[in-house]
Amino acid sequence: MMSFAVANEASIPSPALLVYREKVDANLALMLKIAGAPARLRPHVKTHKLAPIVRRQIELGITKFKAATLAEAAMCAEAGAPDVLVAYPLAGPAITGICELAKQFPATKFSALADSSQAIRGLSVAARIARISLPVFLDIDCGMHRTGVAIDRAPALYRLLAESPALIAAGLHAYDGHIHDPSPQTRRAECEAAFAPITGLRTALNSPVLIAGGSPTFPIHASCTDRECSPGTPVLWDWGYGEKFADLPFEIAASLLTRVVSKPGMNLLTLDLGYKAVAAENPLAMRVRFPEIPDANVVMHSEEHIVIETSRAKEFHIGQPVYALPKHICPTVALYNEVWHVEQGTATGRWPVARGRM
Repeated sequence: MMSFAVANEASIPSPALLVYREKVDANLALMLKIAGAPARLRPHVKTHKLAPIVRRQIELGITKFKAATLAEAAMCAEAGAPDVLVAYPLAGPAITGICELAKQFPATKFSALADSSQAIRGLSVAARIARISLPVFLDIDCGMHRTGVAIDRAPALYRLLAESPALIAAGLHAYDGHIHDPSPQTRRAECEAAFAPITGLRTALNSPVLIAGGSPTFPIHASCTDRECSPGTPVLWDWGYGEKFADLPFEIAASLLTRVVSKPGMNLLTLDLGYKAVAAENPLAMRVRFPEIPDANVVMHSEEHIVIETSRAKEFHIGQPVYALPKHICPTVALYNEVWHVEQGTATGRWPVARGRM
């Protein structure tokens, strides 16, 4: 059984999110090995939202990053990132917000996505007012149908982007979050089918850059030397991805420290790990696991409490620390203002989380 216990657990208030530095380093090393070179990577920071991890990636030669919010983008810039793409459709004040970031952090090249004429025109107006040149990637819908423009509409939009004042047509972006079959062979076939039209589009547009994929398809895109890869989850990993994608041997690098706060029945333990402390978008039984209590069955989850049923309940006392693993680490991190970083089995301090929006 993998151990997540820390030597100074008695001094850590719960619930707490712990990040293990050695495991993060191992995951970063594997990411670099799969990519082949730091220049191939544009890792997504939405999973961890932590400046020390960005700085560590920069130390390893990674210079390009991808963010989901302006707060994450600002965190990257403050950490010294040379190149940050905000990979989310910007609307309203966020359009001027990215221009303000570009002026606030002139050493960082910020870029944005667009998938409509309205977005392109809005970004152009804001960039002109700010007196900056803003690189913009055209977002392509490769089958997820969440954001992005259809292939047949892309040429006209890319021409508009290239002709728009104060904007630089930087290339194409395509996220394939709908491709997540457990079978590596099936995943590869689906990925190749989804990106075949984009390859033709790229040639037609003479687009210099393609930013492609997420975590499940990371090795597939890494095998194609003509694109940047933007995995996010592998930095911290979680048991949801680990169980589903056995071909991706990353380590779980984050856990939750919780405590027994009540014993309401013979086989019941109540822990301070409500859905304000662990992501709750999955069904009740699939939100969290307890490595020390493999027979734990979640019977109730509320804002501040989680109740588990286990035949071992009598072995636990009130106040006893318990370690838990979220199925989905990304939204779990977003619930915390700070994480405890662990080195050599001891929590050595706290890192702030860039969990806001602006």
